[in-house]
Amino acid sequence: MTTAAIETPPAKCWPEDGITRVPAWIYSDPDIYAREMQTFHYGKTWNFVGLDCEVPEPGSFKRSWVGERPVIMVRDHDGTINVVENRCAHRGSLICWETRGKARDLSCPYHHWSYDLKGNLMGLPFLRGAQGKGGMPRGFDKSQHGLTRLRVAVRGGTVWATYSEDTLSFEEYTGPEILERLDRLVSRRPLRLVGYSRQMVKSNWKLYWENSRDPYHATLMHPFLSTFGILRTDGDYHSVPLEGGKHEYTYSQFDPELRNRTSEASQQIKSISNDLKIQDTEVVTSVIDEFNDGMMGAFQLFPTVLVQQYFNCLVVRHMIPKGPGAHELAWTYFGYADDDEKMRELRLKQSNLVGPAGFVSLEDSEVLSLMQPVVESRPDSQQVLEMGGHGTGAQSTMMTETLIRAFYEFYRREMKL
Repeated sequence: MTTAAIETPPAKCWPEDGITRVPAWIYSDPDIYAREMQTFHYGKTWNFVGLDCEVPEPGSFKRSWVGERPVIMVRDHDGTINVVENRCAHRGSLICWETRGKARDLSCPYHHWSYDLKGNLMGLPFLRGAQGKGGMPRGFDKSQHGLTRLRVAVRGGTVWATYSEDTLSFEEYTGPEILERLDRLVSRRPLRLVGYSRQMVKSNWKLYWENSRDPYHATLMHPFLSTFGILRTDGDYHSVPLEGGKHEYTYSQFDPELRNRTSEASQQIKSISNDLKIQDTEVVTSVIDEFNDGMMGAFQLFPTVLVQQYFNCLVVRHMIPKGPGAHELAWTYFGYADDDEKMRELRLKQSNLVGPAGFVSLEDSEVLSLMQPVVESRPDSQQVLEMGGHGTGAQSTMMTETLIRAFYEFYRREMKL
């Protein structure tokens, strides 16, 4: 057996086949990763930072992230929500160590510089020194040393932030289709926090971004989905790229009889297991059509979140890059303030569908973590994206990679690759 020599391309050029091929070096190259952070997270984009119900009262705060930068989402005394960098303007110390809490002001634990809830520097110890010695120069201007403050957009119960003053309004950035789907979940009723889960995934963020745009793998790799008829290749399914590939949404009409049907397509799904049983069948059979449209679905709002509805489980997947070879997933489960006891219990049960050990999501992080060292070992290789053809249009099938092709059409344009 002969082994071909591995050659790294002398110049990082996209393959001639365009968006039907993805070069593996984009998953590990540190220069590419640094450009992504500047272009997609610190540039003209809106990044998810949290839900307004996570900061219910003046002084309530939550730690979050924009790209790799830690930020604080905090409700001001006048009720508005501010987002500031979690980085002291003095020496760069982390100000807020707790995940959530309540405070009158923001105080750095290192040298006790104190900021108001807008990030303005209020005071610091020994400003004029002690015993006639030390202290800051007379010309030190506190107004020039506040926390870095981000622009904020609040839509329904969601909070978003951007570093750029030139970023389009949130409504223009998302576009009407995504805005409609976001409002369906977060703007009709006040939100209620159900809970959190978090996990570290040892893969490049784009592998996960592809994964959540990839219906092709869903019923092949996830036995729970196909066995219990939540999603199946012979069922209703729609993949819709939006805004030039920047965003996307998928949806299906829930069919409770799908699990009992046999078709040519279902016979090819080896993951269907007749031996797979669930003790509490309410997880997959008890569905309250609270939106009166029979719809299940998800949408990606670039660059950081997938918002998902499985039955009555509502969740935001917040993807936080942690270097070229890792990312964190922060799962925030939510419901509505007026949920009755039955719905509260049902949301908790169905939250087991997703998350790090979710019935329909636990395989993803394992596969991607094993995939990362492989793509790193062959930066000269290419991924193939031809399922469903070569285009980027909407398709009504799970057997397609159109959403991934659309993403890389957008990605190449923004990254100038």
